[in-house]
Amino acid sequence: MTYGQVAALCGAAWAAWEVGQIAHHGPQELPWQRVVNKNGGLARGYTTGGLEAHKRDLEAEGVSVTDEYKVDIEELLWWPQAKGQNSLPL
Repeated sequence: MTYGQVAALCGAAWAAWEVGQIAHHGPQELPWQRVVNKNGGLARGYTTGGLEAHKRDLEAEGVSVTDEYKVDIEELLWWPQAKGQNSLPL
């Protein structure tokens, strides 16, 4: 998922930056390694270790990461279905 998707699911599609801040400073028990930017780029501010740590955690789950610290967003993008919801406003 992207930061913008998480924001949209929370009802605030404009708040992608804020989601990134929560990912960096908030509860670390959430699977933040699965959240990337809208271009598939990894997070420079990812927990402790930045890009390398983000890459390591994704690769541990079997996700390929390029030398430019990106994932194939077209292949991996996931939209969860919310009960009774036909689409998400973006």
